[in-house]
Amino acid sequence: MGDVNRKWLYLILLSIIWGTSYILIKKGLEGFTPIQLGSVRIVITSFFLFLVGYRSIRNISKKEWVWVALSGLLGSFIPVFLFSYAETEIDSSIASILNSLVPLFTIVIGFLAFKITFSRNQLLGVLVGLLGAILLIYVGSDINPDQNYWYAGLVILATVLYAFNANIIKSKLQEVSPMGIAVGNFAFMLFPALILLFYSGALSAPVREGSYFMSSLGYVLILSILGTCVAKVMFNKLIQISSPVFSVSVTYLIPIVGIFWGLLDGERFNLGQVGAAGIILLGVYLVNKRKSVSQT
Repeated sequence: MGDVNRKWLYLILLSIIWGTSYILIKKGLEGFTPIQLGSVRIVITSFFLFLVGYRSIRNISKKEWVWVALSGLLGSFIPVFLFSYAETEIDSSIASILNSLVPLFTIVIGFLAFKITFSRNQLLGVLVGLLGAILLIYVGSDINPDQNYWYAGLVILATVLYAFNANIIKSKLQEVSPMGIAVGNFAFMLFPALILLFYSGALSAPVREGSYFMSSLGYVLILSILGTCVAKVMFNKLIQISSPVFSVSVTYLIPIVGIFWGLLDGERFNLGQVGAAGIILLGVYLVNKRKSVSQT
């Protein structure tokens, strides 16, 4: 399979996997606190990645290890906890839509930190997308007054960190295999995650004896293996065979999957939110428009 077909296959699979991740986080929080869920998720993911890919880190140079560590911190470690805390207050479907801001921030971060130029259409796309995000938060807070929509800011911060990570992988880690990046990321994150796992009491008797412990652990297990382990390697490969902006355009489809699961779980979603989500995706389209001809 050529790179053109492979990148589209990865894009579709990632949208399904990551679109499902938000409802899995929500269900995992029934039995865990955000810190517990995040630390358990990282430890489980680390175990499976080391099991299948530990040899892949042998060829990472000392210089590359710095970028691998930074990639792990910005692209996985911090966002794992940000999303966990955010979904204690906002719906999983809203989190999935706000994640669509990643391509917009990828353009901004690429310009500011990596000197990657952008067009007027892309600048317009960033502004349109941010307007959509503001409208989504405003409408959501109106129909869900019992939720604290300030927590949506945690999702937005996570998207900024994801954008940094996409640019780091594309500009600094092109010579490192996708599996090597993923295993290296979690090799760096494992020790602090184990500390948080121990001090958060994630495996303590009161937690293990809770009504939702086994079901939540099951959700986190699926989230770790598919949503983090498999998807992480796939995403790193997607970045290497395409571009940072194309790779994060997976967020076109993630909201559709996220909204589907949210509605099944009884979350409220009205036409105003659909319109705001559409504005965000319009912004993403404008951001990607310049690349549509040259990127294959």
